[in-house]
Amino acid sequence: MKATIDRSGCIGCGLCPSICPEVFAMADDGLAETIVDEIPSGAEETAQEAAESCPVSVITVE
Repeated sequence: MKATIDRSGCIGCGLCPSICPEVFAMADDGLAETIVDEIPSGAEETAQEAAESCPVSVITVE
């Protein structure tokens, strides 16, 4: 599985790394970014939860 973020729509709320720090982090510019190419085994559910919790729906997990 892979997670992507449309950073042009990110508002930098910090919710995704607080839910799934194995996949997401806040970049120096204040926006969220993915920190892995593939979602690690065991983090799929929390990555999906982060995507569903995103207030601006810019995270895709597939």
